[in-house]
Amino acid sequence: MRCSMAICSYHLPVPRSTDDRSLDDIVDKVENTIPLTLEDGLLLYESEDLWTVCNLADSVRKKLHANCAYYNINRHLNYSNVCALSCKFCDFYRKKDEEGAYEHSLEDIENEAKMALDSGATEMHIVGGLHPWLPFEYYTTMLSTIKKLAPTIHIKAFTAVEIVHLARISKRGRDGIAGISSVISELIEHGLGSLPGGGAEVFDERVHDEAFRGKISGEKWLDVHRVAHELGLHSNATMLYGHIESRRDRISHMITIREEQERCIASNSSGCFQAFIPLPFIPGVSELSKLPGPSGIENLKTIAISRLMLDNIPHIKAFWIMQTIQMAQHMLQCGADDIDGTVMWYDITKVESDTTNQSQSIRDLCRAIRDAGFNPVERDTLYRQVERDGKEWHVR
Repeated sequence: MRCSMAICSYHLPVPRSTDDRSLDDIVDKVENTIPLTLEDGLLLYESEDLWTVCNLADSVRKKLHANCAYYNINRHLNYSNVCALSCKFCDFYRKKDEEGAYEHSLEDIENEAKMALDSGATEMHIVGGLHPWLPFEYYTTMLSTIKKLAPTIHIKAFTAVEIVHLARISKRGRDGIAGISSVISELIEHGLGSLPGGGAEVFDERVHDEAFRGKISGEKWLDVHRVAHELGLHSNATMLYGHIESRRDRISHMITIREEQERCIASNSSGCFQAFIPLPFIPGVSELSKLPGPSGIENLKTIAISRLMLDNIPHIKAFWIMQTIQMAQHMLQCGADDIDGTVMWYDITKVESDTTNQSQSIRDLCRAIRDAGFNPVERDTLYRQVERDGKEWHVR
C-alpha cells in the first residue's frame, strides 16, 4: 500500500492577508506547492504573525484532508522500562533492580492482547527500554503471542533504537544494514506490522552528544526506517523539541525527514513515512528538569511549521497525551489532522497526572474533534477508514 497524500481532499485558497509582509514569498511558495527552505522555516518561527502562520498550515491541512480529523482505537504497551541508556531528557528509564523498574512477562502481554481485543482496538503500540538481558526470543514470542490471540490487531512496535538493540542481542549488530534487514524481516514473520517514529529526537550531533549520548545517530535511525520501508512497512517520524536544541536544529530535522521521504518515493519503496509527530519536551524529573519546556505558542508554531515544511508527509499528528487534549484541539486548527487514539496505558511521559493509566474514551475523542470544528474519522494504523459495529470492525 502506497502513501496517499489525499485521503479526502479539496482545493482551498491560501490565506493572502498577512500583517507580516516578510511572509509573502512563503505564502506564494505554499500556494504553488514549492518546498520551503531552512530560511523559510526560521522566518515562520520568528514571525509574530501567529494567525498567518497557523492559517497557512490550516489551508494545507484542509487541501489534504478536508474537514476530517483522525483518531484510532489503540492500546499502548510498554513492556519494560529497564534501559541500558541514560538519556538526560528521559524520566522513563530505570536500571535493573532500581525502584520502579519492571519487565512484563509473556503472560502479562497475553493479558494485554486480550484486553485490546475486548476493547475493539485496531492497533497495539509497543515500545520499551533497551533491556540488557531480555533475549531476542522474548520479542518474537511477544509478537506471535499477540498475533495468535488477536490476529486482526495491527502491531506497531519497536523504535529504530530498539531495532538496533535487537540486532545486537541477536548477534547481527556487526552485519550493518544486512543485520537490520534480517531482524526486521524476522519480526515481520512473527507479526510486526509497522514501526512507530520514536527515538528520532533531534538530528543534530551537538544535541545528540549533550542530551542522549550513546543513543543511535540520526543517520542510523534513518537507515532503520529506510530498510523497513524497503521491506514494505510504513512508519512514522518524531521530533522531540523544546529542550537544548535550537529552532534551526528543528527545521534541519524536518528537512532531513522530507528528503528521506523524497528518496523513498523516488525509489518506489512499498513503505513510507505516514505521519510526522512533534513531541514537546516534558521536564518531569529528568536531568533536564531545570528547563521549562516549550510554551503553548511554541507548540502551535511547531505543529504549523511541520505541516508547511513537510509537504510530502501525508499526516501531522498532535499526540494528545503529550500535548493535552485541549492543545490537540487547537493544533487541529493549525495544521494537524490526527490526535492519535484511546491509548489506555502510557508510561513514557506524564503531563497532567501521576498515573500511567491515561486514556480518552471514543466519545470524548470524537467530542473533542467536533468541538474543534472537524469531523471525526476512525482510522486503522494504515489510515484506512474504519467501519465499526461495537467491537466488530472492518476497513473500507
